[in-house]
Amino acid sequence: MSSKNKKTKLTFIDLFAGIGGFHLAFHENDARCVFASEWNEYARKTYEENFKKISPDIFENDNFAGDITKVKIKNIPNFDIVCGGFPCQPFSQAGFKKGFRDERGNLFFQVAKIIKTKKPKAFFLENVRHLFSHDDGKTFATIKKIIEEDLGYSFYYKIVKGTDFNIPQHRPRLFMVGFRNKKIQFKFPEPVKLEKTMKDIFGAPCEKKIGYTLRVGGRGSVITDRRNWDSYRVKGKVVRLGVKEGKKMMGLPSDYVFPVSDAQAMKQLGNAVVVPAVSAVAKEIINTLNKHYAN
Repeated sequence: MSSKNKKTKLTFIDLFAGIGGFHLAFHENDARCVFASEWNEYARKTYEENFKKISPDIFENDNFAGDITKVKIKNIPNFDIVCGGFPCQPFSQAGFKKGFRDERGNLFFQVAKIIKTKKPKAFFLENVRHLFSHDDGKTFATIKKIIEEDLGYSFYYKIVKGTDFNIPQHRPRLFMVGFRNKKIQFKFPEPVKLEKTMKDIFGAPCEKKIGYTLRVGGRGSVITDRRNWDSYRVKGKVVRLGVKEGKKMMGLPSDYVFPVSDAQAMKQLGNAVVVPAVSAVAKEIINTLNKHYAN
């Protein structure tokens, strides 16, 4: 990761930041982070360790917040794009699928409040694909209505997989993008050819070509267990996926570090976004905005 300060035209805020997949994606597309929020103390350590050189201002100016619900929205610096993956447990298979009945699900409404107050040019939100079908589609319909009707933004969505952007992990996620100016036309980037396999991840022949989706829990199940997601046959031997391999499966740069235990690092990877997938969409958003506002 480069620590060079680049003059950028577009700024973004990183909500529910986790370990900074959105930050990496937008930074490598020449956007500048002006505010971030993450409540988990271990994820905060990882985030600061990796981004204090890239975006020193957010740490020096007290713009790395904890609980976003405790932040006064008017105190958030102005920005062009709001991005982040609001908590997915209420909508995921791994959770109880409570949706808006779960207080974590209600954090979407906090994002809506921020958009309503700050009126950014665009948003880019991410969640598990099950959000699309949760409660017979009612949850997604509510989100779409709030964005289009209550906030007055356009709304584009697509289920995107890691394998769409040359990462050997399916990890389907629902990407949602929209613009304050509804006249702006947006198209999600086309998938690229999948050339990497789990052989590239382990650096040795692997029985599986495409890996399991990284998860937060259930680590260490035997390879024959249907819940197994981190054990593979590599060169004929059973090998457990570690942090080094997990980083590759999320498209993190080689110099990305985890100043926490391996157990915490694996949890953080299980909650993260596939950086190349997010980066491809971020690039399209930035190019779309630059073209529109250049006219």
